[in-house]
Amino acid sequence: MAATQIPEVVLVSSNGRRTMPVLSFGTAANNLEPEVLKEAVLEAIKLGYRHFDTAYEYGSEQSLGIAIAKALELGLVASRDELFITSKLWPNDAHPDLVIPALKKSLQNLQLEYLDLYLIHWPISATPGKLSHVLEEKDQMPMDFKGVWAYMEEAQRLGLTKSIGISNFSTKKTQNLLSFATIPPSVNQVEMSPFWQQKKLRDFCKANVLNEIAEAHGNTVPQICIRWVYQVGATLAVKSYNKERLKHNVQVFDWELSEEDLDKIGQIPQHRMMLREGYVTANGPYKSLEELWDGEL
Repeated sequence: MAATQIPEVVLVSSNGRRTMPVLSFGTAANNLEPEVLKEAVLEAIKLGYRHFDTAYEYGSEQSLGIAIAKALELGLVASRDELFITSKLWPNDAHPDLVIPALKKSLQNLQLEYLDLYLIHWPISATPGKLSHVLEEKDQMPMDFKGVWAYMEEAQRLGLTKSIGISNFSTKKTQNLLSFATIPPSVNQVEMSPFWQQKKLRDFCKANVLNEIAEAHGNTVPQICIRWVYQVGATLAVKSYNKERLKHNVQVFDWELSEEDLDKIGQIPQHRMMLREGYVTANGPYKSLEELWDGEL
């Protein structure tokens, strides 16, 4: 069977333009023999898998590292750069001073110089110095989100990981992190299936895409909105009485949004900002918002 070309997405806030395969091979398993994992990874690479997901807590980093080395030796991939490797920070190491040492330990296990993506595994910290798969109540503690994220950002700046992100974060916790992050998380890895569709979180992430696009272009969110209206073929009126914003509003014609940008904006959940409920009256021409807008709500 020929190798499948798995589609990729762009991670907007990472160092440079980074792409991530949309399908990864997960390595979380109880009591899996290292040789079984190694052979499975090699077979996955032959089939076209390039993204491999591990975590310090899984106990699979060393076996995955051995499999990657073997794949390179066999010529299944030309270089390590063809692979996308994700690992995660476990709560016992989710303390500001332990983030970078924990990441370096994962790199040592994987026999790699860098990760493509490093995630905070859970939004909770635990007693440092011991690895426990089940966190006992006496070991659990609130995370210093600002402190931990600052060192996640430092890990990216140091080149230890190309991108950083979070895992198992709710909409509220993600929003809180975004309020102070200098480098926004590229990924929030969560449970998702037809049985748990994560609609609230997905809608939030889609709406937040404007911030990501603005950062990638080095523009403001209002400039992205103005450019979008112009680029889809409409005209618009802008309003500002601030000299600097007036200048920003006309600096939208010497660059353009990519097709990928347009596609992301097209996925933002829709709702009218201006409903004009005052035009809906019992005795007027419109008895409901549906009548006023002919159902286009």
